[in-house]
Amino acid sequence: MKHLQQKHTTPLPSVRTIRRACSKELYRTAKRLKTWIAPEKIDSALKIYIKKVIENLAWIVEHQHNKKAQANWWEDNVCADIAALWEVEPKILSHAFRDAYGG
Repeated sequence: MKHLQQKHTTPLPSVRTIRRACSKELYRTAKRLKTWIAPEKIDSALKIYIKKVIENLAWIVEHQHNKKAQANWWEDNVCADIAALWEVEPKILSHAFRDAYGG
């Protein structure tokens, strides 16, 4: 019985895995904005994004197969901070993220 429980539990991702995934998602999002964003601003946004993902890691892992729910979470929890940092409209940033992420 113990073996079956372990089979269906998803291990939490490592910090390295989180950092790489967040970096790819932000890169793809920035690319879709079609505006130049300073590397320092991208790095700052990445730090914000990673911090928020780690704070909500249990929820994100629980909904790992639901990209729409994750994109909604990103829009509610991350988008405004990054939009202010990158000086873009949150709605435009959200659309670019959804397009890049697939949610």
